[in-house]
Amino acid sequence: MAYFSDVVKIPDDRPKADIGLLKRASISLHVNKAQRQNSDISEMIWNVPEIISELSKLFELHAGDMIFTGTPSGVGSLQPGDRLRAAIERVGELTLQVSRPS
Repeated sequence: MAYFSDVVKIPDDRPKADIGLLKRASISLHVNKAQRQNSDISEMIWNVPEIISELSKLFELHAGDMIFTGTPSGVGSLQPGDRLRAAIERVGELTLQVSRPS
């Protein structure tokens, strides 16, 4: 298992109280504007509280930490220069560009 401390952080400007416990929410991923994923978090093998519970036994989690759970088949590999847009309904969007390691 790889762990990258402080690699990806998001602002803590969306309090859990504003979002609530998500049992169903659409999740999507676009790579270079092409849709690669379109599903619902209810389709995940483990639900969000289970994932957080298990990870918190191994790592200290903080508000704003992002948890990357992997991807379904068909998403494919990424290359330097690729632009990603990930979204979870009622949570928000994340846009980034893949760069070469420095």
